[in-house]
Amino acid sequence: MDAVSVLADMLTRPFEVCRRVFDGISTEDLNTHLVPGTNSIAWLLWHTGREADVQLAALTSAPEVWTEQSFHARLGLPAEGFGFGQSADEAAGIRIDDPEALGEYLAAVENEMAAYLRGLAPADLDDVIDRYDGQPVTRGVRLVSIIDDAAQHAGQAAFIRGARGWDAPRP
Repeated sequence: MDAVSVLADMLTRPFEVCRRVFDGISTEDLNTHLVPGTNSIAWLLWHTGREADVQLAALTSAPEVWTEQSFHARLGLPAEGFGFGQSADEAAGIRIDDPEALGEYLAAVENEMAAYLRGLAPADLDDVIDRYDGQPVTRGVRLVSIIDDAAQHAGQAAFIRGARGWDAPRP
């Protein structure tokens, strides 16, 4: 298995967790905060999609799924922003009243990421695409970062669901 295939497999994992978190969850539970000042499941899943979407658009120079497919309008949220640097009050303002639309958004982002990965050769992962603190950032490092962030936030959402006693079905 080459590195691109490993990344493609890794990509499916956090999105599968997101699907399990959504399964049977109410809108009220989706928007509940475990404790005041923390992110809701809605914010965590919205951010999971947004951070992947924004970074993929930067890699591909293609429009974001968020605006291209009008998910921002369907969900009644701003076209810009993805949660990075938000205050607690701004994050609390992310409310999802249509869980199905958010699930569809996450699926669309996952599909775009998978299509992008299918188009890469292993050597493409070594391309320097950016610099951070003066150090080169390769395409592979960026993709690992996107998937890692998605996995962490999906895991946080699953934790909140479990901590609240809203059992999520197991695969």
